[in-house]
This record gives sequence, C-alpha cells and structure tokens, in this order.
Amino acid sequence: MKKTLLAAAILAASGLAYGQEAIYDVEPTHTFVHFEVLHSGTSTNRGRFDTVEGTITIDRQAGKGKADIVVHPGSVNTGIESYNNHLRNEDFLDVAAHPTARFVGDGFVFENGRVKSVSGTLTLLGKAQPVTLNALRFNCYDNPREKREACGGDFETTLTRSDFGMKFGLPGIPDTVRVLIQIEALKR
Repeated sequence: MKKTLLAAAILAASGLAYGQEAIYDVEPTHTFVHFEVLHSGTSTNRGRFDTVEGTITIDRQAGKGKADIVVHPGSVNTGIESYNNHLRNEDFLDVAAHPTARFVGDGFVFENGRVKSVSGTLTLLGKAQPVTLNALRFNCYDNPREKREACGGDFETTLTRSDFGMKFGLPGIPDTVRVLIQIEALKR
C-alpha cells in the first residue's frame, strides 16, 4: 500500500498523473513552417513562414492533446524578395485578404508517450480542409535556459493547394506542396 501511494505521489509531482494536462506556448525562435514545391519539373523551390504562434495542450498519460497554431503568411521568406512579394499577392497567399492561416487539431495519436501524428483542420485562404501532420520525431526535455519543460518535434504533411483555392499556374506549377514543420513549445 505504501509503495502504491508513493508511486502515485511521484507521478502526480512529476506532472505525469493520468488526466494531467500541460499547456505549452509555441516558442517563436524554434518554430517555423517550411514548404517545398517543384518548379517546372526541374528543381525544388523552398521557403518558410517566419512568424508562427499558438498553444498546444498535451496529456501524455491519457493520450490526448489539442493544438491551436496560427501562421502569418505575410512572413513568407524564400530569400528572394520579389518571389516573397509574388507569394504574398492574390495569386497565392492573398495576405491582404487573409493575414493568417490556422491549424486546429485534436486528433493526437501517441505511441509510448510521444506524439506520432496530429489530425485537425487547416484554414487557409478562408477555406478549411482536414490535415494530418505526421511526426518524424517528438521529444520533451527540461530546458535549462528557460527553466521549464519544452516539447517539440518535426512534422510533415502534403497539401493540395487547389483545395484551398490556390490555382495560379496550374498545371505547370504542381498542385502538391510538401510542408515541413519544426516546432518547439514551452510549458506554462
């Protein structure tokens, strides 16, 4: 009986007790959404969105979670300003009319306490579509600099841009976009 109570106290103190949710805030200097699109059948054009914010709630023991992530398309960065400006206009991201994109997910799949995938809804250009983000890796650790727990990983998915109404250049510019997400969030 003493061992059971001691084990329960240790689990509760460590924040791993069943039903113990933890809320994490996206850490902006370690979080970026990258994209890749084939360019006219030759090379791959790459870029990223530099401004991402949001929260993630994780209950590892219960195998549940919620994500609410906002991406600012105006922060697109390909390294070429003229290309960035074209991506920001109505041909692609239409930043003037749609200054944010949002992913809301609650379909967390865990394996051995680690996130394996997150399913939810991506709203881009005012259109909502189901999306699943597959974890390439996921880990939590005690961040010595911030003096609190950090969780994060690398995720990927493939989007069909025409599903969101982005049809410029089809079929010459492919309809599929590979999305790679590096994310880290700090426990509140």
